[in-house]
Amino acid sequence: MDKAITTALLIIAGVVCTIFLFNAVYPMVNRSSQAMVSMSDTMDDRMKSRISIVHVASTADRLTSYVWVKNVGSTRIHNIEKCDIFFGQEGDFSRIPYEDDAGEAYPRWSYVIENGDQWINNITVKFTITFDSDPGAGTYFVKVVIPNGIETSDFFSVS
Repeated sequence: MDKAITTALLIIAGVVCTIFLFNAVYPMVNRSSQAMVSMSDTMDDRMKSRISIVHVASTADRLTSYVWVKNVGSTRIHNIEKCDIFFGQEGDFSRIPYEDDAGEAYPRWSYVIENGDQWINNITVKFTITFDSDPGAGTYFVKVVIPNGIETSDFFSVS
């Protein structure tokens, strides 16, 4: 009879320990798998995203510059207003704020999606960078970074 009681108590203790162990390990495994899925989705988005500067031009008074950027990836680019645009003369460039974030300050940029209403594959966006005074002639650098970190850059001359 003593052996039966001891065996029953050991079985109950084993089941309780197994439940405690499961309750301790399962949430960690679940969080780890969610992190891996999230990381996989992020990497998949970055691998499918690609952009390319097609052309850069300035107006004769140099108060406005245009940068045409094509989505050459296989995914839609969301939140275009969250892009970062760096612009300026070679060796002296800075981040240009989006027009809604710039307030009344210059320089600032805006955009127009050409030939569509979403920035999907093979659609070009025209970024317009506006200045309040002539930035001068010279070699300029432009870099466009989309919200997920994919970037493209180019140098061009303004006379």
